[in-house]
Amino acid sequence: INAEYMGTVFNRIIEMSQAEKVLLNFIDGKFVPPIEGGYLDDVDPARNLRLAQIPRSQASDVQTAVQAAHNAFSSWSALSYEARANYLEKIASEIESRLDEFALLESLDTGKPITLAKSVDIPRAISNFRFFAGAVKHTHEDCHQMPDFSMNISVRSPVGVAGLITPWNLPLYLLSWKVAPALAMGNTVVAKTSEITPLTANALAEVCQKVQLPPGVFNLVHGYGAEAGQPLISHKDVSLVSFTGGTATGERVASIAAPMFKKLSLELGGKNATVVFADCDFERAVKGTARAAFANQGQICLCGSRVYIQKPIYEKFVAALVKEVEVLVPGDPQHPSTNFGAVSSSAHREKIEKYVAIGVEEGGKILCGGSRPNLSPPFDQGAFYLPTIIGGLPPSSRVVQDEIFGPVITVHAFETEEEVLKVVNDCRYGLAGSVWTSNLNTAHRMTRLWQAGMVWVNCWLHRDLRVPFGGWKESGTGTEGGRHSLEFYSNVKNVCIYQGV
Repeated sequence: INAEYMGTVFNRIIEMSQAEKVLLNFIDGKFVPPIEGGYLDDVDPARNLRLAQIPRSQASDVQTAVQAAHNAFSSWSALSYEARANYLEKIASEIESRLDEFALLESLDTGKPITLAKSVDIPRAISNFRFFAGAVKHTHEDCHQMPDFSMNISVRSPVGVAGLITPWNLPLYLLSWKVAPALAMGNTVVAKTSEITPLTANALAEVCQKVQLPPGVFNLVHGYGAEAGQPLISHKDVSLVSFTGGTATGERVASIAAPMFKKLSLELGGKNATVVFADCDFERAVKGTARAAFANQGQICLCGSRVYIQKPIYEKFVAALVKEVEVLVPGDPQHPSTNFGAVSSSAHREKIEKYVAIGVEEGGKILCGGSRPNLSPPFDQGAFYLPTIIGGLPPSSRVVQDEIFGPVITVHAFETEEEVLKVVNDCRYGLAGSVWTSNLNTAHRMTRLWQAGMVWVNCWLHRDLRVPFGGWKESGTGTEGGRHSLEFYSNVKNVCIYQGV
């Protein structure tokens, strides 16, 4: 990111902080104000400044959006796979042409470093649209021949109107992860993104309008979960719900959607473990553990917040990990040298601080961090918190068991493989994990018995869009990713053609 670009960034920050930017809902191909006229503030968490006002949508707005999606469904679902894929390609190319702008919006809205937004979040969103454009064009149906030569053909059809609800930590990244396969398979969409981070969702709506996506195919309503999300989930014409967020909210979503027999995918919380054996590649494991713990300020559902280290290297590894983490210095998220940003909001920081206080009360020792950084204005008003490592806590500690979803990890020593597997699996979540070892047999045994939807060996977040993504236990239900997404966003029927004598 060069100096000229950074000058543009700072000018945009000034413009956005001074202007009264008002976002609108995107319904039936048009930007429209909320029917009841209510608005919410969208705040830059790094400066505690208002970036924009967004609609405080109600059931009436959701009704209008669902009706638009319902009306558009027949014509959109009738298009060929190739025609729908072409729209996805156009969306990807338009986002790519506005990469700097999208990265700035994401950084301002979330507090994450702009370098992260520009190198990971926005490129991944682009990849999601391109991947599913390709995947839907190369999908195939199963066909089974019977002994009498009768044929059974599996045929997939769109589900209908998809209600998509996404969180604040990876706004465009996760929105595109749902929108792309939903549209590719012929569904129409009503999306409700987090009221904390609406900017890139609004920009995506602008892109859909520019590429002339047919009206009603993609709709976006802003607002609170209880006021806009719940009416969306419970709407009789919404046939499918995909939700990413906390487990408690996921339970409420399921309690509404399940009795209505909607297709349902829940990507929920995680309290993921990182296991480091004494025979690991030491330097690589240190760097990988730090990245798994503190990427995006620890606000990724896949982050490893419970770190188990084999006793022979425990002291050395913890010392090296602390040293690695201490180079993560919070600062201006829009500066190209910043490698650690703000958390999502002041309220979220307070939650993090409460958990750190609980850790200390339960006998934990803060090995690094554990406080707010001292920053110059305007960042002294921002929701910053130092990356924190706590040692000495028992496995039963709330800090070890609860999802904090922030820059706080705990470190623990273990002796045997059997011992560490027991504590790793002694958790109500089962989303992900990583194991660091040079012994392939150890890796196979650990990954086979690990109760989680995905486990990395000697790496973390090394993602392939073709593979399944989904959690076990209280980390969710349903599987997305690759063909699993295409299957979730469609209904299947079997057609038997009799050819017997």
